[in-house]
Amino acid sequence: MQLARLARWAGERTLYDRLVFVLHVAYAFVPLGFVLTGCAAIDLVPASAGIHAWTGGAVGTMTLAVMTRASLGHTGRELCASVGTQAIYALAVAGALARVCASLEPDWSGPLLLVSGIVWASAFGSFALLYGSLLCKPRLETSAT
Repeated sequence: MQLARLARWAGERTLYDRLVFVLHVAYAFVPLGFVLTGCAAIDLVPASAGIHAWTGGAVGTMTLAVMTRASLGHTGRELCASVGTQAIYALAVAGALARVCASLEPDWSGPLLLVSGIVWASAFGSFALLYGSLLCKPRLETSAT
């Protein structure tokens, strides 16, 4: 049902607005988590796979997406995802996917956990670097037309 809901939102129409598109990508981890949890219930995959899809994928990526959009809006900046912001999103998604894959492939779990941790930390660290100074500056005042 979550996958049907996601499909009805027509995310392909948001492809050019990265601040909205990333919300759809983050939400895609919700049905993925349910599929993996269902597979875990019949012992096809470890239970941690679904949990990491929900937490690292849905919650983590959605949190970064909302943080970036809110930071831009509340500081009076244009609501447009810069290349740096898009890199933050890519890092978050890559980190979440690596963590889910680490649960699914025990032989590769060590390297995948390392990659996941580094990439995940890089996503949030990049947010701090790109948005920290922005959040410490006064709001830009724009004239109403």
